[in-house]
Amino acid sequence: MAVLGGGAAGFFGAIACAEANPSLRVVLIEKTSKLLSKVRISGGGRCNVTHAADTAAQLVQHYPRGAKQLKEAFKQFGALDTVRWFEQRGVRLKTEPDGRMFPTTDSSETIAQCLLTAARVAGVEILLQTTAEHIALLPAGGFELTLTGAHAQKLAVARLLVATGGAPKTEQYEWLRQLGHTVQEPVPSLFTFNVPNSPLRELPGVSVPRARVRVSGEKLEYEGPVLVTHWGLSGPAVLKLSAWGARRLHELQYQSTTLINWIPEYTEDTLRQYLVEFRELHGKKVVASNPLCGLPQRLWRTLTEQAGVGPETRWNELPAKLQNRLIESLLRTALPVRGKTTYKDEFVTCGGITLSEINMQTMESRRVPGLHFAGEVLDIDGITGGFNFQAAWTTGYLAGRALAAA
Repeated sequence: MAVLGGGAAGFFGAIACAEANPSLRVVLIEKTSKLLSKVRISGGGRCNVTHAADTAAQLVQHYPRGAKQLKEAFKQFGALDTVRWFEQRGVRLKTEPDGRMFPTTDSSETIAQCLLTAARVAGVEILLQTTAEHIALLPAGGFELTLTGAHAQKLAVARLLVATGGAPKTEQYEWLRQLGHTVQEPVPSLFTFNVPNSPLRELPGVSVPRARVRVSGEKLEYEGPVLVTHWGLSGPAVLKLSAWGARRLHELQYQSTTLINWIPEYTEDTLRQYLVEFRELHGKKVVASNPLCGLPQRLWRTLTEQAGVGPETRWNELPAKLQNRLIESLLRTALPVRGKTTYKDEFVTCGGITLSEINMQTMESRRVPGLHFAGEVLDIDGITGGFNFQAAWTTGYLAGRALAAA
């Protein structure tokens, strides 16, 4: 058995296969000199392993692509199974208030070393700096891999697991098309918004725990924490919006007007009523110096400046026209988005092998017997919060077990 790809899905598949059938030879092939690169950088070096979810139904709500097909797969190996898998190998996970789960060490190296150790103990052979240059279907079944690089050779295997990750360019999937598969066009997912002419450009680092981000003229919006950066906008609400809107934002060439509602708990009517009451009680307070609704001081001051409110203007002196402008800024700050930036170093793609061509119980191709897939090479992607890793663990595990049972 051979596994292509030394990332999370590849390792999990190789380990699952080798543990389920110790008599099999399992070879993991990685074209670079580094293993588990994304595991090591995930979560700012802490590794967001999975997300606290008791049921498959809870998990699938967080996948813009692949939710329906993953439901049965998660019933076989879900978040609780992931927690149990790592605990059985000496790694305990903890749950943060937002549901993300990390190793108690807060170090991604803990996860990487756990996987490396499990692979070694299970007898997985690892070939680094080795590329499967050509894959041929053998007449009697199975595959012949022409390997180049550090371990150049011809390798015949009964079954093959492809876990090569997502790729930014459609040409990088051509070899999978040649094996008979359809590929959904890859486009970026999980990215931040570039706003070169942002009225907030002097506020990098300012964050709001709950805001609503909406793309003007589209049915795309998301609510959650927003972070102002020196290049534009980031934070969970922006990243999750980019995932749900990945294809549409690509069609728009990442050029749009984004509207920020800094206080989504208010409608325009309830905000106006609140301001009437506030002015009656606090009319002598200076508008710019007294943020409302718990907004950060720097953000509030900028929003009042945009509305044309003078630095010494008091609430009981505020003209209706300027109050209307302030309401507009609070509920609909308009930002001209001109491009995107990859979130940290965590490249995630929307796109990959069409799921209708895969048996999601075994991750085996419906087109090519003996060919299995796992991880981001499939047309599956989740929002931030550990969901992409969970999809990697699940698909890798199911594929590995199926390889072992063949």
